[in-house]
Amino acid sequence: MRPLHPIDFIFLSLEKRQQPMHVGGLFLFQIPENAPETFIQDLVEDIRNSQSMPIPPFNNKLNGLFWDEDPEFDLDHHFRHIALPHPGRIRELLTYISQEHSALIDRAKPLWTCHIIEGIEGNRFAMYFKIHHAMVDGIAGMRLLEKSLSHDPDAKSIVPPWCVEGRRAKRLKEPKASRFKNIAAGLKSQLEATPRVMYELSQTVMKDMGRNPDYVSSFQAPSSILNQRVSSSRRFAAQSYEFARLHKIAKALGVTINDIVLAICSGALREYLLSQNALPRKPLIAMVPASVRSDDSDVSNRITMILANLATHKDNPLERLSIIRRSVLNAKERFKRMNANQILNYSAFVYSAAGLNIVSGLMPKRQAFNLVISNVPGPREALYWNGAKLEALYPASIVLDGQALNITMTSYQDKLEVGLTACRNALPKMQNLLQHLEDEIQRFERIIETVDVTLDEVEQKVS
Repeated sequence: MRPLHPIDFIFLSLEKRQQPMHVGGLFLFQIPENAPETFIQDLVEDIRNSQSMPIPPFNNKLNGLFWDEDPEFDLDHHFRHIALPHPGRIRELLTYISQEHSALIDRAKPLWTCHIIEGIEGNRFAMYFKIHHAMVDGIAGMRLLEKSLSHDPDAKSIVPPWCVEGRRAKRLKEPKASRFKNIAAGLKSQLEATPRVMYELSQTVMKDMGRNPDYVSSFQAPSSILNQRVSSSRRFAAQSYEFARLHKIAKALGVTINDIVLAICSGALREYLLSQNALPRKPLIAMVPASVRSDDSDVSNRITMILANLATHKDNPLERLSIIRRSVLNAKERFKRMNANQILNYSAFVYSAAGLNIVSGLMPKRQAFNLVISNVPGPREALYWNGAKLEALYPASIVLDGQALNITMTSYQDKLEVGLTACRNALPKMQNLLQHLEDEIQRFERIIETVDVTLDEVEQKVS
């Protein structure tokens, strides 16, 4: 039995019927050449007949304010095998994922499910895995994925993801004395973080708030159609984009890949909102989760957030990129002066009012940010599952009351994999954002073909 982390408790407290708090991933596999017709059935039977036992967090269920081992773990409750109706297009697959992502996970059992989906065109099958955000964050989830798959196309009998032992599962087997020692060390580090946190808070108040145009506070996000109450119905859309294109743009303009990713999201959102006649006069504010993990653990949550000004009120892509970059740099420079515990404590204080508003819903028309844009680093090398190559992986995330859209991305080999999760009722034709993202990439490609200067040089000319 182990206590809930405060952040995990918040994720559990936020959940209600129209607001599921699980994250997920859609993994698309290519069936190996010359594989038998029973390849998927054999894979499913191997999983069901596996003698490997689930390990933490996959065998943990809620017991009040603690995680406790489920003594009656039933794999059939968590593991499902289905087939898409013919012709098994990606459209049908995404419809199925949208429906499944709308459903709550049963809290009487460990908070995860896994679906093997066959019948997909192009001799492919998929795995859809969803797990409550109280159990893992994006970085932790990606680590669990990598541990459950193989870099070897000839490797067989890969252990299911819920049976792969991570560092946290090993630590839970340590003697109680060692675990209490670690808890005491954690409390000590929290106390030691206080002076630095208080100093940074004072600097924020005296130097940044109302004085620094690059500082983004939790009070400046405008109202928009992205910030409606949500229903229980979800729409999931996904697409892959070549990283080489983004690298070329970033190199030409002298900025980071993350800057470009936020800039193309900004342009796509601007076009979508214009198409709905709903673009706010003030710029949208994005919450960008940032991992502060200092270890290679693979459960629980160790994330803070950066508020980025998306500059959607600007028509010029370079102007938007400049504003985005400066706002992100402002937050990063502050965090560079702190260690992980100090960052978490600072963020908890600065954004506590925003978090309380999300939990309580006291001011539904007030929000600290308009949407979440998350970019989780993924595997750089090809992965395989019993010889089936992983072609693509698309993250599916959470939307909340007042936060009807989530953009989550991950990298895999040479691609940027984008997953859009939205309230189906609040945002009509949300899937059009995928085309707007492509249009914005092309817009930047045309810019670097005609403008042979970096963004710094552009800004110097303007100033």
